[in-house]
Order: sequence, then C-alpha cells, then structure tokens
Amino acid sequence: MSPNFEIKSLGKNTIKSPISLGYVKGDGIYNYIQDSERIVHNRSLECFLKHKEEGTLPVSFEKAGPREFIYFEPAKTKAAIVTCGGLCPGLNNVIRSIVMELFYRYGVNKVIGIRYGFEGLIPSYNHPYMELNPENVDDIHLHGGSILGSSRGDQSVSEMVDALERLNINILFCTGGDGTLKGAQLIYEEVAKRGLKISIVGVPKTIDNDINYIEKSFGFETAFTKASEIIADAHNEAKGYYNGITILKLMGRDSGFIAAHATLAMQEVNFILIPEMGEFELEGENGFLNLLKKRIELKHHAMIVIAEGAGQHLFKNHIIEKDVSGNIKPDDIGIFLKNKIADFFKQQSIPVSMKYIDPSYIIRSSPAIANDSKFCSQLAQNAVHGAMAGKTDFVVGIWSDIFTYIPIPATIGKRKKIDMESELWWNVLEATGQPMEFRN
Repeated sequence: MSPNFEIKSLGKNTIKSPISLGYVKGDGIYNYIQDSERIVHNRSLECFLKHKEEGTLPVSFEKAGPREFIYFEPAKTKAAIVTCGGLCPGLNNVIRSIVMELFYRYGVNKVIGIRYGFEGLIPSYNHPYMELNPENVDDIHLHGGSILGSSRGDQSVSEMVDALERLNINILFCTGGDGTLKGAQLIYEEVAKRGLKISIVGVPKTIDNDINYIEKSFGFETAFTKASEIIADAHNEAKGYYNGITILKLMGRDSGFIAAHATLAMQEVNFILIPEMGEFELEGENGFLNLLKKRIELKHHAMIVIAEGAGQHLFKNHIIEKDVSGNIKPDDIGIFLKNKIADFFKQQSIPVSMKYIDPSYIIRSSPAIANDSKFCSQLAQNAVHGAMAGKTDFVVGIWSDIFTYIPIPATIGKRKKIDMESELWWNVLEATGQPMEFRN
C-alpha cells in the first residue's frame, strides 16, 4: 500500500453511527465498511504476480461507505456545501443527496449552501448564505445548473477559513474539478495549520472526465449522451446536402473523453480529433484535408467531431492566455478548422455545404440523465459517510465500479487522458474508419 493513498483522519471515532447495519456476511444486511478494506488500482494478473514475487503490496484505495463509529456528533454538527467552476449536469443532484443523507440518515439538521463558489466565503462579495433542508432541495435534481451558483478564480485561503470558523462549520463539501480540488487542498492545509477539526471533502465534478484515479466523474455520462444526440442531428444535416460537411465542437480542453464516447455511442462520425492525438497534419497526401476530400468524393457527406483542445499546434504566434482559474484558454479550433476546410475545397473547386455547431454550454446546463443521477446520489452518500467518520482531505471516487476515498493531492496536478494505445481509442478508430494518425 502506498502511503500517498492513506486517508487523513481528524481523530478517534468514538460515536456509534445512527445507521444500523450488519457485521457478518450472509445475514442479508449490508455491512459496515472497515478502514482496512482496500480496492486495488491495477487489476491485472501480471501486476498481482509481480507484487507476490516481490512480497510487496500494490497501490490501492480505501473503500468508501458507512463506518460503525463516527467522529462527529450529529446533533452538534454543521455542514456547508459549495459548488465551483463550470456548470455541469448533476450539480443539483449532488447537493440534494448530501442534504438528504445528512438529515435523514445521520440526523444532521444544520446545513448551509455557500453561494457562487468560493466567493461565497469572502465577506467583500457579500453573497448571502442559503439554508439547505429537505424541503427546499426536494425537486432541484429535476433541473440543470446549481441552485447555489458557481464561480471561478482563486480566493484568499485565510479569509475562507476565517469564514468557516465564524460559521462554526464542521464539514465542508467542495464540489468541483481540478481547480476546486486545489482550492480545497489549500483550505485543508490552512485548517490543519490552525488545528481546527473541520473535515474537507471533495466531490469530483468535471464534465471532461479528466480527474486522476477516478474512473468516471458525474456529469460526464449526461454530456456524452447529449452530445451523441446532437451528432445524430448533425449527421442528418450533413447528409441533407450534396457534399455536406458538419463540424461539431465538444468539450475537452485536455482530454477527449466526451468526443470519443459520443462518437462510439452514435457511430455516425467519420473523423474525430482530440488533444491526445498531438500534432496531426492538415496538408499533404496523408493529411486530414486530403482524407476528408476522399471521403466527400466517395460519400458526398462527412461528419467531424473535434474536442476544444485539439489542434492547438496549428495556431501560429499563439499567445497563451489563462482564465480566472488558471486554466490555459485554447484557441477556437472549431472556427479555425471550418475556415481551413472551406478554403481547401474552394481551392479544389469542389462545392461544399458547411455547418458548424458548438453546443457546449447547452450540454453543461442540462439536467442529469437517469444513470448520472443515480451516480450523483451514490457519490454524495459516500462523501457524507466519509465526512461523518472524520475523514478529511479526500475525494470520493469510483474504481472498478466500487466507491473509494482518494487523498486530494493524488487527484490534482495531472489530468487523466485517453491512452492512444488503449482499447477505447482503437474502438473509436474502428467506428470512424479514420487512420491511426494524420501524418505524411
């Protein structure tokens, strides 16, 4: 077991959990989870045999779930929830499920919502807090967005922890992506420095599915489902015209998971471009444009999907800009590719009908589909179990279809990307029929 994957605790758990569960397998009752229960990172037989031969333990994650003894006394516990970063399907589902789990399973009846991200903890913004209870969150899961609102950008860590102290917060649930988790880590460090007994919990939210050591983040399944529906309509648009070409730009600043999964789901895409492909070529015999031309001459229509972070090498004299969260802002590859394709076919004297679609913010604001909604509830419930047990500086995730706790530092700083030698990418290439690379 790597010490980097051990979950920190606020102290000894001495309070019997109000959740009554079983102790032995076979009695028909779900059992309490022991801290010693681990989920192995690498499931291959090769890895198992290697560690067996070396006499070492493989990297593993702590299993999530309810503990028999908890740290916080429910009647005296006050929790807060904050949602940060870009909007994402499922945010309201997570808020609702955290509130419901705290109220009905643990008896925690003091929960507040922090408005507009971490800004809500800074007095100068003057954002009011929102009392959260089962009544006012009852139907929010039916709607997209976040009832708490969101924001991007760094805030004063000391001021945020001051606010947590003033409010007598015992548990802070931070729902967001890489930037939010980095902020949560800084809050934890300040809390620890002050010797405060506040649990800092991350619920990973990234529509791009690019958080390390987490198989799937909430909102991702809704995103690629909605994207696949748009692909179907965009494909009809392309087929409806002689030499019709439709370009669909999807989310994916660093990773192409949405584009890849949507392409596999719909099977109508002829070309897909993602950031992991690196520096593909437009010109030349084996360049993208010439292969697109062959497709148009053969079938007289083409459907192209491109992730927003793909093809950044094509921009000359690129000036690196960052958003308020510190993320590099990619140049608009969708518009760039649309213009390049139009110019190319004009030079070839081949008439084409071009359509360009960018549905990113519509997808981000969609309500969660059924499977994502279920997933949000499970993440939220397990986040509450970990928090009530006094665990801190952790993210709730999933690995091998089992819910886990991962230290926040292990999940930040490095984006999860599609392995270009993976079965997923090979499946995508089989579905599109495109070559493995666009290079001369």
